[in-house]
Amino acid sequence: MTVPLPRPTAGLAVALLALGLPLLAAAPAPALAGPDAVAAVSAPVRSAPVPSTITVTGVGSATAVPDLAVVSVGVEAVGKTAQAAQDAQSKAANALLNAVRERGVAEQDVRTEGLSLTPVYKYKDGNSTLTGYQAAQTFSLKVRMVARTGLILQSVTDATGDAGRIHGVVFDVADRTDLRARARASAHKDAHAKALQYARLSGRDLGRLVSLTEGVSGGPSPVPAPADVAGSGAGVPIAPGEIQDDVRVTAVYELD
Repeated sequence: MTVPLPRPTAGLAVALLALGLPLLAAAPAPALAGPDAVAAVSAPVRSAPVPSTITVTGVGSATAVPDLAVVSVGVEAVGKTAQAAQDAQSKAANALLNAVRERGVAEQDVRTEGLSLTPVYKYKDGNSTLTGYQAAQTFSLKVRMVARTGLILQSVTDATGDAGRIHGVVFDVADRTDLRARARASAHKDAHAKALQYARLSGRDLGRLVSLTEGVSGGPSPVPAPADVAGSGAGVPIAPGEIQDDVRVTAVYELD
């Protein structure tokens, strides 16, 4: 009868256990790396290319006919005493306010801008002598019917006489929303046209808009119009002109 031979590994395991020695697990054989695995390890990581960009500045403006006039007027009076000067100034100020109210200027459109009472000195040979007092008050008037601005100015001079003062007129637009929107559209159009031209000059196509920044703008700029108080009857001649708003933007575009 043929007796089977014992397996070497089994006998070795039994012998180790009998001696009290730990059985060491066989380390797994390393996986064979194929050509694809080697290529994956050795290939460098490639980042996406950074797109080319172009930065341009666009400038736009828009104009509008003013529908608001801000008039600066006032009164001044002098007197031997402070009370006398104040009384004369108050009388002239009341006459001014009554005159502009009769011309249709609303109460909420009249505001006191300044009020003062100061001593008046006469200087001679290094010495000063008090000669009296000067009282003054200035008002800001919003005239919402621009065509009546000249008549209102004339009413002020007629009502106050030599005490009246006209400091100037500034024309404006009551609601600047539409004016600013048109100026922005003009600035955006200018920036896009410049970017498109530079792209073509570079032999590239203009890509998407990356960013758009509006620069600091002073807003609509009415031009102060000095009031010529010479004349009567028909009112002071006034030329409202136009109001202009300017906007500057910086745009960044990609180049394809």
